Amino acid sequence: MTATRVKLSVMMFLEYFVYGAWYVTASTYFIETLKFNGGQAGLAYGSMGIAAMISPFFVGMVADRFFSSERVMAVLLIIGAVVLYYVSTITTFSSFYPLLIIYALTFMPTLALANSISFDHIENPARDFPKIRVLGTIGWIVAGVLVGTLGIESTAIPMKIAAAGSLVFGLFALTLPHTPPHAAGQRLRVRDVLGLDALSLFKDKSFTVFVVGSFLLVIPLQFYYTFTNAFLNESGMTQAATKMTLGQASELGFMLLLPWFLTRLGIKRIMLLGMAAWAVRYLFFAYGNTGPNLWMLYAGILIHGMCYDFFFVSGQIYVDEQATLKIRAAAQGLIAFVTLGIGNVIGSWLSGLVVQAYQITGPNGAITHDWRSIWLIPAVGSAVIFVIFLFWFKPKPDVKSPLDEVGMRIAA
Repeated sequence: MTATRVKLSVMMFLEYFVYGAWYVTASTYFIETLKFNGGQAGLAYGSMGIAAMISPFFVGMVADRFFSSERVMAVLLIIGAVVLYYVSTITTFSSFYPLLIIYALTFMPTLALANSISFDHIENPARDFPKIRVLGTIGWIVAGVLVGTLGIESTAIPMKIAAAGSLVFGLFALTLPHTPPHAAGQRLRVRDVLGLDALSLFKDKSFTVFVVGSFLLVIPLQFYYTFTNAFLNESGMTQAATKMTLGQASELGFMLLLPWFLTRLGIKRIMLLGMAAWAVRYLFFAYGNTGPNLWMLYAGILIHGMCYDFFFVSGQIYVDEQATLKIRAAAQGLIAFVTLGIGNVIGSWLSGLVVQAYQITGPNGAITHDWRSIWLIPAVGSAVIFVIFLFWFKPKPDVKSPLDEVGMRIAA
């Protein structure tokens, strides 16, 4: 393995270690320690969605035109380390929330920068990128195991760990291979930054159904990302953060199975399986417990690979197939804006309101939740979107993707 490959692999490990160190367990900290209500916790999680809507424009206007990617990344990570550490010391929502948005604005662009730096310095992206990107998933798992083993999920320590990791990562980024701005000197067009050329794909009715359905599905999906850790801890599961990393481990397995399924079932059936998996997961959570039905909680975690890979990774493949080479990047950016951006924000906010509506205050002031009622809502929502896709999504042609193509989509 070359020195460059090692550096890129370490970069991916640190990128997702920083992300996973605080993001997974934050809901427990928000609700149990800071005493945020469900709506406030949802808004806090939505800060990453707000940043996801803005960061592509930043990358397109600054990193691609004026400064080398590794230096932009280093500056963002070091600033983010300072901001996140300060956020970990704040206990009032009115101050915490805007500062968390500022942190998210420093971190989210680094996700795209990490990918672009990797692609710039590998010979064969289809062959080499998955081997580098998989270190990101391992970094996420290591962060979860560390936080869960230390038993610090309800404290501010995970944020401090992420801040320290961000500082180390920022300094390390200065050693990454030089990646100059590729669009330096080119005229900046608003059309290019916004990816408006991808709007031509909406002439295809099935593509429109795909985009609308993806947006709608992200809304119930945010229940999982925002409140699973709080739910598992409140249910009495020990080392919940560690056990949640089983979901990332399952992603690797389902990623290997995805090409086999795609060639036999086609893109529509695979995506329907992914949507059905989300509904089933929420039913497992609704009726699972730490007693006789403990297996349901584990099943709900382990099915994460099917939930994510069979819908989102397949969706990225579908977009690549539908878009021409000229607008492919814009099309992927459009989907990210709709799902990771708008859908994330709305889903985090609505899930927070639902959790708040089913909050129970005990006689001694202890706060619990009616989790069965909470989880049944996204289960029904996912099932409804399944029906929409079943009858109105008619892609042509069906996608049959080789392993190398699928491997490039390995996700955190």
